[in-house]
Amino acid sequence: MSKMARRYFVIGRVRGVGFRYWTAGRAKHYGLVGWVRNRRDGRVEVLAYGEAEALGNLERELQDGPPAALVQGVEPAPVTPEEAGLAARATRFEQAATL
Repeated sequence: MSKMARRYFVIGRVRGVGFRYWTAGRAKHYGLVGWVRNRRDGRVEVLAYGEAEALGNLERELQDGPPAALVQGVEPAPVTPEEAGLAARATRFEQAATL
């Protein structure tokens, strides 16, 4: 099986509801590495690396988020080759600083 990197922007009421903590837990559950961070524009950004099936499972769960969230959408976005390389070398899934 081949591994790949995927980026998602999650929009809605996703700040102040434990979304990053929840996402990190779900990503770890699926054996993914990468990071999740808040964006100053109110979105949450996820960059995850792993098996395609695990990435699909995470994307489906992002549609709902944790109980206090109100997700309005999950937008896939491109990953640069440099970011994919960094993600491939990651050893864990972490909560990153706001960008």
